[in-house]
Amino acid sequence: MAETVQLVEYFYVQVPDKPGEGARLLAQLKEAGVNLLAFSGFPAGRKGQLDFVPEDAKAFKATARKAKWQLSSAKKVFLITGDDRVGVGAELLGKLAEAKLNIIASHAVAAGAGRFGMLLWVKPGDVRRAAKALGVAASAKPAAAAATPQG
Repeated sequence: MAETVQLVEYFYVQVPDKPGEGARLLAQLKEAGVNLLAFSGFPAGRKGQLDFVPEDAKAFKATARKAKWQLSSAKKVFLITGDDRVGVGAELLGKLAEAKLNIIASHAVAAGAGRFGMLLWVKPGDVRRAAKALGVAASAKPAAAAATPQG
């Protein structure tokens, strides 16, 4: 089976870099019944940045608004899933290298049962070219319709 490449929306929040901040925000989403397709957190200067790829962007934004999060505007990220095999990451990143595109960041994980998932960020001005290189439409869909690093 080939990989599924989707250009989806993500949002980020900057939080104090202290224990429990990610758990606190994730608990608020859990309580609201908001499902995530992906989540990433990392230090950003003296703060932490939490990136969320929601299944339903509208429900996610409503929850963030109610919780008074300082939410970014919608950004774009490639969400890639497929059968895990040796070299799949090299193949995907190779397509962008051939197109002479730089990658801002990527996260990949073996998901078990022979599957993998990857998030891949490029500069906003490179999204259209990256989408073409990866063989996907260049307009980002809200994650619900389609089934980081700060951009």
